[in-house]
Amino acid sequence: MATGYLEILRARHALRLLTGTLVGRLPNATAPIAMVLFVRAEGGTYSLAGALAAVYGVANAVGQPLLGRLVDLYGQPRVQLPAAVASALAMAGFAFCGIGPLGLAYALVALAGLCTPPLEGGLRALWPSVLRRGDQVHTAYALDAVAQEVMFTVGPLLVTLCVSVWSERAALLVLNVVGVLGALSVVVSAPSRAWRSEPREAHWLGALRSRGLLALLGAFLFVGIAMGSITVASVSYADGHGGDAVYGWLMAGLGLGALAGGTVYGARRWSGVPERRLRVLVALLAVCYLPLLWMPGVVAMVLLSVVSGVFLAPCIACAFIIVDRHAPAGTVTEAFSWLVTTFMVGASVGTGLAGPVVQSGGASWGFALPGVAGGVSLLVLLATGRVLTAPVGGGVVAASSENDPDRAAEPRFSSGDRA
Repeated sequence: MATGYLEILRARHALRLLTGTLVGRLPNATAPIAMVLFVRAEGGTYSLAGALAAVYGVANAVGQPLLGRLVDLYGQPRVQLPAAVASALAMAGFAFCGIGPLGLAYALVALAGLCTPPLEGGLRALWPSVLRRGDQVHTAYALDAVAQEVMFTVGPLLVTLCVSVWSERAALLVLNVVGVLGALSVVVSAPSRAWRSEPREAHWLGALRSRGLLALLGAFLFVGIAMGSITVASVSYADGHGGDAVYGWLMAGLGLGALAGGTVYGARRWSGVPERRLRVLVALLAVCYLPLLWMPGVVAMVLLSVVSGVFLAPCIACAFIIVDRHAPAGTVTEAFSWLVTTFMVGASVGTGLAGPVVQSGGASWGFALPGVAGGVSLLVLLATGRVLTAPVGGGVVAASSENDPDRAAEPRFSSGDRA
């Protein structure tokens, strides 16, 4: 299993790009908890902290595809680094101004979210030019999904470390400075400087003119809803079974399951088209949420949370391949950024839906939501199956594929030539 991942990491520039992207995304991964802690330290309420975090999230969701389109048009260094600096300066302004002028606080938080650089989409656009072989790119996508789980686990720990060593304000400042350094590491690398998007057809919809991409985004909206709702249901369960410590273990279990599932998924080669494989993975994801309805004791519940997370990273890694296959020429960074945005919006919707559901029906109803959302995602994939599995227009057909034992022709990656 380790051989495939080591082969990726030994490729020139691969480890630097992966590490730089993860470090560059730390401000985004840690912003919600860092902002809540800072607002509380400034004497603000949890409602205000939640509102500011929501504004940041919405602005981030809007900014990702817009900046992704600019990256496709003008290249990575000219967009990613200025955006990272602007986002960090806005968050620094928030850290120094505090919540006193409330309108200014909202404006600075919104600017920080809007300017968050699309490093995630940028990395996925770079993989084909760094690794060359299609099977290696598939493995890199899985490694990318697994690394995200590590980042979202380590990120909150770094926030609490900064708070304990310095202060809540320092946590905001330090993590954003580190984020800029991560973005800088990426954009000064040779692959990032040399990468150019394909010539694109001028169209106001950009990547969204792809019917296959729209179908995938529709399905992943509900995957995001599942993730958002399970966090709220877990809080409700933890309140009756031990409090915050139990909630932390449940979230760690979800992350561990995703980490294990993504690692195993990326270690093997898969035959057949990824669109059909995604339907199986989403079905398994939905089924694995259902045992949470049992709500047993804490130890058993943590184990069930591990199981419920197993197929999340494989679903995300498979979706990366499909995005690259269906993105119109010259829109690959924007297309990946749309997937990020859709997942974030879905998670926010899931959180909003789960609140009143848990309030009226308890944690068991809350845990029903992820399974229902996963089922709806599967229905979307089934209903749009013909669109998703249709031949990708404009793709160059490979004479053979290392992932296809029958050497069936299939489209090459849409992002795989511009280095």
